[in-house]
Amino acid sequence: MAKKQKYYVVWQGKSPGIYDTWAECQTQIAGISDAKYKSFDTLAEASEAIKGNYWQYVGKTTSNTQSAPMSQDIIPNSLSVDAACGGNPGIMEYQGVRTYDKERIFHKKFPLGTNNIGEFLALVHGLSYLKKHNLPQPIYSDSVNAISWVKQKKCKTKLERNPQTEELFQYIERAENWLKTNTYTTQIIKWDTEHWGEIPADFNRK
Repeated sequence: MAKKQKYYVVWQGKSPGIYDTWAECQTQIAGISDAKYKSFDTLAEASEAIKGNYWQYVGKTTSNTQSAPMSQDIIPNSLSVDAACGGNPGIMEYQGVRTYDKERIFHKKFPLGTNNIGEFLALVHGLSYLKKHNLPQPIYSDSVNAISWVKQKKCKTKLERNPQTEELFQYIERAENWLKTNTYTTQIIKWDTEHWGEIPADFNRK
């Protein structure tokens, strides 16, 4: 089945404009810490979007929302976390970014893991970071499992612990221990992907 064509609007990058491949879009945003871009399903949507600004479209689905403002439900001054895994299990990484401009705050990569583990570790890393820096911001995650695991203070993975995953499991134990020995007031909010589009921390590999 052929991959559906997408169009990428770059509002802020090396050369703002509309690009019809992710590779071209990446070239324009590589090395630009405050790059602003988003994918659209049709050229018409992209052409309309380029006339506006990034904040009119971030966190919104592309269909039938060309002129829709950013949802009032999204809190820009927040942290968004996400994970990606090349296979399940496979090479896994997670990151935390500022929701309003996608500036990366932290990033970690492991040679073998699962997406759920990454989402869990990203949330705990985010909670720890916000507490350490005394930041009263909420955290967005699109993972129901990770949010549940954090509430239970337990990473309920079925991944085998072996020499290849030992470092990862040590991080898991540290995360679980942090949850058991720390209190926090940070609000964890489920990202509404259906209505807002991909979470800002998404790795854009779909």
